[in-house]
Amino acid sequence: MEWITTPEIWISLLTLTLLEIVLGIDNIVFISILASKLPKEQQDKARKIGLALALISRIILLLGIAWMSKLTTPLFTVLGKAFAGRDLILLFGGLFLIGKATHEIHDKLEGEDGHKTSGMTATMGSVLLQIMILDVVFSLDSVITAVGMVKEVPVMITAVIIAMIVMLIFVNTVSKFIDKHPTLKVLALSFLILIGFVLTLEGFHVRVEKGYIYFAMAFSLGVEIVNMKLRN
Repeated sequence: MEWITTPEIWISLLTLTLLEIVLGIDNIVFISILASKLPKEQQDKARKIGLALALISRIILLLGIAWMSKLTTPLFTVLGKAFAGRDLILLFGGLFLIGKATHEIHDKLEGEDGHKTSGMTATMGSVLLQIMILDVVFSLDSVITAVGMVKEVPVMITAVIIAMIVMLIFVNTVSKFIDKHPTLKVLALSFLILIGFVLTLEGFHVRVEKGYIYFAMAFSLGVEIVNMKLRN
């Protein structure tokens, strides 16, 4: 417990917590969009359970750092490229995210706002299953960031818990704001496609600087906010 009295550790904790919140924004957006497909009385419950699942998955991954390190061990080689467990998770997670976001945009534009175009009604179980799948992908990115910044596992877990509490407080506000502005929902889904594309590239060992991605997202969001003000 010596890390508690070290000033550098507190600075690392603050920095890591802020980064975890930033990395968790896409998770909140995805959870909000999926929960909006459920009946009104179930949406709040689904959002909170979704964030709880995200917290549990991140803590489990942090506690399994030894297992995480094995994910970088090559499993097989295709056309001269070695693929490890982490690459496969990023690859299939990215493709799933692209497919899911594209389907949601199609429902938004061509269907009844995503509620019944496929002839099936969304259930709490199906929504939570999709949230769990994406939680693993988003958690992988978050945990790798934590491991790269801090060596003390208690600090990592504390940062993740604080970040999740902050997101839990604001998840309903974010969800209501997205539901209130349909064009913002499409923009958020476009962001998820972009993130899915980046994850897929990383699965093929193509490194993309996150700064470029965040700048593009911030710029697009700024333009959309200006458009919203002009419409009002």
